[in-house]
Amino acid sequence: MASSQTVSNPDVNSSHSRESKRKKRRKIVDAGEIEQQTSLDQSRWRTDTEQQIYSSKLLQALRHVRRSNDNPSPVNAGRAVRETADRVLAVTAKGRSRWSRAILSGRLSLRLSQINKKHKKAKLNSGNIKSKKPAAKKRLPALQRKVRVLGRLVPGCQKLPFTNLLEETNDYISALQMQIKAMTFLTGLLSAGGAGSVAAQPDRLG
Repeated sequence: MASSQTVSNPDVNSSHSRESKRKKRRKIVDAGEIEQQTSLDQSRWRTDTEQQIYSSKLLQALRHVRRSNDNPSPVNAGRAVRETADRVLAVTAKGRSRWSRAILSGRLSLRLSQINKKHKKAKLNSGNIKSKKPAAKKRLPALQRKVRVLGRLVPGCQKLPFTNLLEETNDYISALQMQIKAMTFLTGLLSAGGAGSVAAQPDRLG
């Protein structure tokens, strides 16, 4: 009886249709905003302003590292420069991406320590357990293996769905390209005129 009244009432039907149309329009607008935000995030690494910001922050961080380590070995110095450059890149990203949050939270070093602990436990247990025939592992499809490798290359993206992994990879590659340009430019300036030339010519950064 209630259903027949609903069908026969044109006001109720029209209100339902208007509400459904309003929800559809809201979904379309939200999807458009998400797509626009993604394109902006990917393109911002190609701007001169972003490169200038990163170059300035990187130069300050490298100066701090140099003051804190008086006589570092070449290996430690190279590692410090690489870690500083990646950390400043993540700070410049402002935590908007998963890879930048992973770098800032130190998940990479934590993951490496966990792997080392597992290897140590495996070596200790191997002496007490008799050798067993290893079970045959199922070979993954080629595409799935490549996706898994890609997830290991991008920080913090090992368990992401494929579409999200592609977005993070695209943003990470754009950020790395900007990082290479900025570091190459800084290297040229520092080798030519010292650190003072960078501070004296901020408009040329980028």
